[in-house]
Amino acid sequence: MDGEASSVIGEKIRALREAEGMGRQEFSDLTGIPKNTLIRLEQGKNSPSGKVLMQVTNTFPQYTMWLMNDQVIEDAGQISPEIEKARKTLKQTGTDTD
Repeated sequence: MDGEASSVIGEKIRALREAEGMGRQEFSDLTGIPKNTLIRLEQGKNSPSGKVLMQVTNTFPQYTMWLMNDQVIEDAGQISPEIEKARKTLKQTGTDTD
């Protein structure tokens, strides 16, 4: 994976973490990814290993398609951080219809 691609994945992992309302330590504890590794990934300094990608997608399967290929299929439960943020906003404002 080239530097640009790893930077994009790192940015996506950060967006996912933030959409879930988690700090780095909480995300690290939940996924099993060491906090220092997470920091380097988010800063684009390291390329994610297959193991790291599996840890993220196993913990947050709803983001798998978006993380890997920028696809969102809400009917299949595949969302993006933007969708999750919008859902949380709707719930907070009481305009959610679920």
